[in-house]
Amino acid sequence: MAMSQNTTIPVKVGVVLDMDTWLGKMGLSCITMALSDFYASHGHYKTRLVLEIRDSKRDVVGAAAAALDLLQNEEVQAIIGPASSMQANFVIGLGDKAHVPIISFSATSPSLSSIRSPYFVRATLNDSAQVPAIRAIVQAFGWRQVVLIYLDNEYGNGVIPYLTDALQEIDTRISYRSVIHPLATDDQILEELYKLMTMPTRVFIVHMFTPLGPRLFGRANEIGMMEEGFVWILTDGLTDILSTLDPSVIDSMQGVLGVKPHVPRSKELESFKIRWKREIQQEYPTNESFELNIFGLWAYDAASGLAMAVEKLGATNFSFQKSHISRNSTDLDTVGVSLIGPKLLQSLLNTRFRGLSGDFQIVNRQLHSSAFQVVNVIRKGERGVGFWTPENGTVRKLDSTSKPNLGTIVWPGESPSVPKGWVLPTNEKKLRIGVPVGQGYSEFVKVTRDPSSNTTEVTGFSIAVFDAAMVALPYVVPYEYIPFEGPDGKQAGDYNDLIYQVYLQKYDAVVGDTTILANRSLYVDFTLPYTDSGLSMVVPTIDKRKKNAWVFLKPLTWDLWVTSFCFFVFTGFVIWVLEHRVNKDFRGPRSHQVGTIFWFSFSTLVFTQKERIVSNLARIVMIIWFFVVLILTQSYTASLASMLTVQQLNPTITDINELIKKGEPVGCQNDSFVCEFLIESMKFDESKLVKYESPEELDELFSNKSSKGGIAAAFDEIPYMKIFLAKYCSKYTAVGPTYKFDGFGFVFPKGSPLVADVSREVLNVTEGAKMLQFEKAWFGQTPSCPELTSSVSSNSIGLNSFWGLFLIAGVASCVALTTCITMFLYENRDILINLNPSSSIWGKIKAMATRFEDKDLRSHTFRNSDLSSNRPMHPHILFEYELANINHEQTRCHAP
Repeated sequence: MAMSQNTTIPVKVGVVLDMDTWLGKMGLSCITMALSDFYASHGHYKTRLVLEIRDSKRDVVGAAAAALDLLQNEEVQAIIGPASSMQANFVIGLGDKAHVPIISFSATSPSLSSIRSPYFVRATLNDSAQVPAIRAIVQAFGWRQVVLIYLDNEYGNGVIPYLTDALQEIDTRISYRSVIHPLATDDQILEELYKLMTMPTRVFIVHMFTPLGPRLFGRANEIGMMEEGFVWILTDGLTDILSTLDPSVIDSMQGVLGVKPHVPRSKELESFKIRWKREIQQEYPTNESFELNIFGLWAYDAASGLAMAVEKLGATNFSFQKSHISRNSTDLDTVGVSLIGPKLLQSLLNTRFRGLSGDFQIVNRQLHSSAFQVVNVIRKGERGVGFWTPENGTVRKLDSTSKPNLGTIVWPGESPSVPKGWVLPTNEKKLRIGVPVGQGYSEFVKVTRDPSSNTTEVTGFSIAVFDAAMVALPYVVPYEYIPFEGPDGKQAGDYNDLIYQVYLQKYDAVVGDTTILANRSLYVDFTLPYTDSGLSMVVPTIDKRKKNAWVFLKPLTWDLWVTSFCFFVFTGFVIWVLEHRVNKDFRGPRSHQVGTIFWFSFSTLVFTQKERIVSNLARIVMIIWFFVVLILTQSYTASLASMLTVQQLNPTITDINELIKKGEPVGCQNDSFVCEFLIESMKFDESKLVKYESPEELDELFSNKSSKGGIAAAFDEIPYMKIFLAKYCSKYTAVGPTYKFDGFGFVFPKGSPLVADVSREVLNVTEGAKMLQFEKAWFGQTPSCPELTSSVSSNSIGLNSFWGLFLIAGVASCVALTTCITMFLYENRDILINLNPSSSIWGKIKAMATRFEDKDLRSHTFRNSDLSSNRPMHPHILFEYELANINHEQTRCHAP
């Protein structure tokens, strides 16, 4: 059918709101103004939305009845509303049946899943969208426990699973969930608040809306829960309407933090606020407290987006297909199906524009979130202290590249300092600290009773460390030590039983020599360890020095001994050859010369040789040889000292598998996890385990020997082993391997906020000088003992370590010897020339040997000694001297 230019197509749209509430009145006014503004600026559009308004009267059934009426009688193509998530839960089903989009600007519960409700479009933010912002605030201030306070309805319960998971990701525990009924009386609210005051947690996350939220804070202010030390964080349900609350309510909320969706400023927004204020005052002239909030802006944008989506469809058939009605049909069966519904839904999902609340974009059938603002309630209203964005986290300003932070916050009680988030419970005066009463290693925990005054004193190394850490805390924590004992005064169980008392809430903590184990950390928390970690084996030692008279030969291997002896003799012979003709110290009878060779070479071991060295070749050889001797003697001394020390601590057993194979009895401390560890992890026979209480009893078990009811080895933790070895260092030693454990730590309940603070102070104690004072006071002066990880074996030094030195010394000696012999043959070649040609080789050698046996009178050593003497020379000696001088001069003249 042809249409004129001025003809428009009316499209019916239902509006279901609680008309007697401020949200309903504000929403309807914003929807009406949105359509008026939209068609005023788009007068050429062919479609016009016609509003069919119904009042849901704050009732779930009323909302469903209103929606059914609109679908049956008015055949609306879309429904804006309803206001609450509980009402929307019923209306969504009707929209699915009729293929009519249900568009809500205020139903924020995450339980309204768009996956199972394809025709539900959330033109508002899902409550879960603000969860990361709340998590970032909790993480920024390091609070470890929080309490959730929320409404017991669809709105309140919907966000709790998301909030719980988010806090668990940052290791923050929800210590309590305070669920308040929407119709709770003031007395019921006070009863719940008094219960919260008895708990240690002081960080409260409030998820509710009016009118219950303002009443909650009014009662909290009355009983002193808005004072210093408390933390209150609001979700957007209350933060969005802070500007509409009564001034008396704002006075009771001083110091509260809140998060709400960020609405960017714009000229359009400011203009709309002025126009809306004028129109709402004209409509409701007797009420001056009306204020526009984010829900009104979302209502405006939702109506504008729906108008755009309808216009995109153009001139089409906006009608319903009637259902077949039978005689037994109900009212729901009479609801028809919109023919244009699927296309309208798709058009709405694809609509994007810049609205009053920011970018209007539907993602996964709900409004896309961008940023949240963090506000602080101060004086008469709210003040922005920062923002949260998915990209940058918490920042003071948007589009800031600075470090994530927030502005200055004024906390409840007008306190400028960040609350620690917890206090001691008001129903308990002191923390009950459980301590072990075992008598084995009293250096760690010692319980002393005074019968006259009926008092108990608890001391020890562990107690000293804990006291020092608690004193260093920035706040006072009163506590008392309670021995874990039965009626007989003995310990009431093992260490697992003691630690389990914390889980049962009979103790607030446990202090003592408690080992950090994985299975224990399942039900309690440990601080950082304050002792060494690990498990080791201790065995007796044997002193073999008295039984081995030839231990002095073991530092060097036999091949090194033989090589060294040969080089000593060879070096002595080389020096004799080099010095024999020019040094009177190397002359004399043949037996004397042989003795000189051996004496001189071996005297270099201690550098006590008396013979002078006069030739340069011999000096070069001796310089190298002295270096070889120095290295050899030093290495021998070090190896021998090491062998003597190691043999003093030579263990009787070094292999754990040998213990298991032979079935030797082994010791473990009573009430310790070590016995269980030996059975389950190391596969020791339980019948072979012998338990002991004290270091003295362990020494007695070792003394009895394994064949007489004693033990062959013992397993215990390193802190205990240090105490034992300090007392019996000369008799026992620790051998590897060392099995890793986390050492001793203090025990607190799961999620206790004290764990982080005490751990920090434990680090300060263990890294400072106090730790040395505590160790000296309780463990005494530790004798000089090898470390638990020291080696128990020592190898002899072999030739491989010295062949390079011997090679250098051998080459130097051979070169010097070859040079000397060559020079001697060259200088005495006249003997070979003047000999009878028929002389045999042996004769020539004998002649040269005879000449080698004579002194080299040309040497300065003989010249100086003879000329300086006042005695007259023997004629024969004088002749030889003159002849030597003549030959020497001739040699110099014929030299090239």
